[in-house]
Amino acid sequence: MTDFLLFVAVGFAAQLIDGAIGMAYGLLSTAVLLSLGLSPAMASSSVHAAEVFTTGASGFSHWRFGNVDWRVVRRLAGPGAVGGCIGAFILSNVQGESIRPIVGIYLAIMGIWVLVKALRIRRPVERSPRFIQPLGFVGGLLDAIGGGGWGPMVTSTMVGQGARPRTAIGSACAAEFFVTLTISVTFLGTIGLQYWPIILGLIVGGVLAAPFAAYVVQKLPDRPMMIMVGTLICIIATREVLRAFGVE
Repeated sequence: MTDFLLFVAVGFAAQLIDGAIGMAYGLLSTAVLLSLGLSPAMASSSVHAAEVFTTGASGFSHWRFGNVDWRVVRRLAGPGAVGGCIGAFILSNVQGESIRPIVGIYLAIMGIWVLVKALRIRRPVERSPRFIQPLGFVGGLLDAIGGGGWGPMVTSTMVGQGARPRTAIGSACAAEFFVTLTISVTFLGTIGLQYWPIILGLIVGGVLAAPFAAYVVQKLPDRPMMIMVGTLICIIATREVLRAFGVE
């Protein structure tokens, strides 16, 4: 029960942050699970199984509030699902300890990416995002291997290209449901889903946080939240890389 409540707290915090800035649920949850000793494959599979429910709820909410451009969703979801399937298959067929430093480095890069986006002052003129299909494929691939990263990669890139933030976040969230579902099915068919207390805890925490996230996004500015999340991910990822190389 203590472990279950811990994962509820992790899911709650991750969803609260994700709902406020449109990213970081997978990255933060995976970073925490890695720090607790799970292998990269088990951490990613557990997080994505939980995300099937959280992204479904998030995508539905964004659709109801008119934040989803289904043309963008269709162009993201297909390539993203293919990339996610490939990434999950790769992660399922490598030794956990051999890929652990790579995943740690990837998480650190994503943390830095979030920080760069937070500190960026200029915002480009609003225009339609480009290269959506390749972006979806790369986002899905890295999301599966790293246990997260769809939001920082896909959402922030579209916003950086000039897409309206609310539409970019809503469309990316809706597409992420299909990507996450594909990744979870791939993991289920390869290594299975073993850590159900973790998965259920993340789901419960994420569902409980959903209404609070909607409130937070109205009250807190994006930049301080993104700086905090990016810094936290970098710290956890650095610790994970050092542990992988035998430095405690």
